Amino acid sequence: MQPESDHPHHRPLLALGLRLAAAFVLAALLACVKLASEKGIHLAEIMFWRQLPTIPILFAWFALRGRLDVLATRRTGSHLRRSGFGLVGMAMNFGAATLLPLAVATTLNYSSAIFAVLLSALILREPTGVWRWSAVAMGFAGVVLIAQPWGGELPLLGAAIALGAALMIALISVQLRDLGRTEHPFTIVFYFSLFSVPVLALAMPFVAKAHAPDEWLLLLACGIIGLLGQVLLTAALRYGAVANVIVMDYSGLIWATLFGWLVFTSLPPASFWFGAPLVVGAGLLIAWREHRLGLARRALMEPKEA
Repeated sequence: MQPESDHPHHRPLLALGLRLAAAFVLAALLACVKLASEKGIHLAEIMFWRQLPTIPILFAWFALRGRLDVLATRRTGSHLRRSGFGLVGMAMNFGAATLLPLAVATTLNYSSAIFAVLLSALILREPTGVWRWSAVAMGFAGVVLIAQPWGGELPLLGAAIALGAALMIALISVQLRDLGRTEHPFTIVFYFSLFSVPVLALAMPFVAKAHAPDEWLLLLACGIIGLLGQVLLTAALRYGAVANVIVMDYSGLIWATLFGWLVFTSLPPASFWFGAPLVVGAGLLIAWREHRLGLARRALMEPKEA
């Protein structure tokens, strides 16, 4: 396998900047989704309008630049699988944001790093040492402290959906990294919308309703902000490894807490402030360990001097 540093698109600083911007944009998207849900707009309709603008915007962008060839692909099957996982992940991610405080939903999403370790150990049979298992245990303790299944401060359904979204994030990150080796970031985003919009359209006759102007603005914002966030997220994985860029995701906790306070005048429960550092710390520990292992693998692959 090609070393990460020799990857033709490997630009670590650019990847970190893109992922940092993506964290802010995606926090803003969840705030828009939560506002739309509070106005009585069905989740399926929010998802439909989140996806639909992407198709004409990207098509027009490349048509005006004479670069429609960028949308050509030989990996239709991979795009279909990514779209399937993406739809499930989006439904869970948006659903968690409507049921939980934004900061809580965002923090539980960070447990995706824990799921990545578990998937690697259980499915890929990769060796998992004491550092990563310790991080998994620490992250799990943080999740339990935040959710507090014995206390009833947070809806357990919302916490379960947020953890499901974290699992999907772990799976999708691997898919995006694989697709990014051959596909332009806009190509990946375009086909995600192209394949998901017809599925979401099937629900529209049952959930769509007339909207006031402010509701249409919210739905439009979901589409535009969502497109920007998806492009930034996908581009970050094109230019850097998952283990290296995922550290920037944790800045989203700041934005989510800020949006929750300014827009919804709510702050997370007290248990959150005890559990969140454990979840974030677990993710950072896993990212640090993956980075060190990557450096060790590259050192072994480099030719030794005579």
